[in-house]
Amino acid sequence: MSAELLAAVAGSMLSLLFSYVPGLSEWYASLGVAQNDQGTRKRLVMLGLLALVAAGSFGLSCAGWGAGFGLELSCDKQGVMGLLQALLLAVMANQSTHRLTPHG
Repeated sequence: MSAELLAAVAGSMLSLLFSYVPGLSEWYASLGVAQNDQGTRKRLVMLGLLALVAAGSFGLSCAGWGAGFGLELSCDKQGVMGLLQALLLAVMANQSTHRLTPHG
C-alpha cells in the first residue's frame, strides 16, 4: 500500500468517524459552535489528525517497520516530499467524503 493510498483512506475514515460515531460526532460538531469561529477549530483538529497520520506513516518507515505495513516511503528528502503529497491527498479525501456524506 502506498503512503498516498493510506493517507487517502485515513482521511476518508476520519471524516466518517467524526460524522457518525456517537459521542465523537457530537463533540466534533460542538467545536465550531462554542466560540462562533465558523468551524475553524474543527478544520484545525482534522488537519492536525491528518498530519499525525501522515507523520505516523513516515515514522514507521524511518523506524524500518514501514515495509511490514506495505508503506513505500523512504526516510529522506524524497520521502518527506512523498509525505507532503500524501497529506494533501488525505485532506482532499477527507473533505470529499465530508461533502458527499449526509449530515443530520
